[in-house]
Amino acid sequence: MIFDPLYMAIMIFALVVGGIAQLLVKGAFSRYSRVPASSGLTGAQAAREMLRSAGLDGVQIERVSGFLSDHYDPSKKVIRLSPDVHDGRSVAALGVACHEAGHAIQHARRYAPLVVRNAAVPLAGFGSNFSFILIIAGLFMMGAQMALGYPLAMAGVIFFGTVVFFQVVNLPVEFDASNRAKTLLPQLGLISGPQERAGVNAVLNAAALTYVAATVVALLQLLYWLSVINRSR
Repeated sequence: MIFDPLYMAIMIFALVVGGIAQLLVKGAFSRYSRVPASSGLTGAQAAREMLRSAGLDGVQIERVSGFLSDHYDPSKKVIRLSPDVHDGRSVAALGVACHEAGHAIQHARRYAPLVVRNAAVPLAGFGSNFSFILIIAGLFMMGAQMALGYPLAMAGVIFFGTVVFFQVVNLPVEFDASNRAKTLLPQLGLISGPQERAGVNAVLNAAALTYVAATVVALLQLLYWLSVINRSR
């Protein structure tokens, strides 16, 4: 399998697309981290204002280490922001911080795709860790003419399918969180003017590409495994 040209092509594609997406995110954030927000607020303060506008005073905001390690933890109702975002006063910092605030609002409003995504997390985690083992074991047994091989390999594909499902349902979750930030930042007076709006859009659109790339790669891997199993049957 390692020397299968199709498999190698998929892996190279994944590396290239993933690398480009990450470079675009870092480039956009770096560029617009030099553009100060007219409100003068930090990312943490802007996220707090966005939460307050939605009536969510119970969500905590914490500073965590790392570069762009920002995320929302629904189990503890905590927004965790990296130093550049938490303390930054740029349009890039405000865009990322308010994107995470958008997730907190989704959680409070029980946004349907988020509910589905969170429910899929345990299965997707299992599929990510064990589907490859099941598929390889099944293919080995198929090569040995063992009847259990095909069902085992297909079970692995089904579990990997939960990973693909998670990636697909994650897209509207991320897009919606970004759209909430893009809408509320100017409405609340946290940014103003076309340059600041363009900066927020550029950073959040670049971040969205990373999720699109991950979804495409996961789908290609699923199709690859189905192809291998059908050829081996």
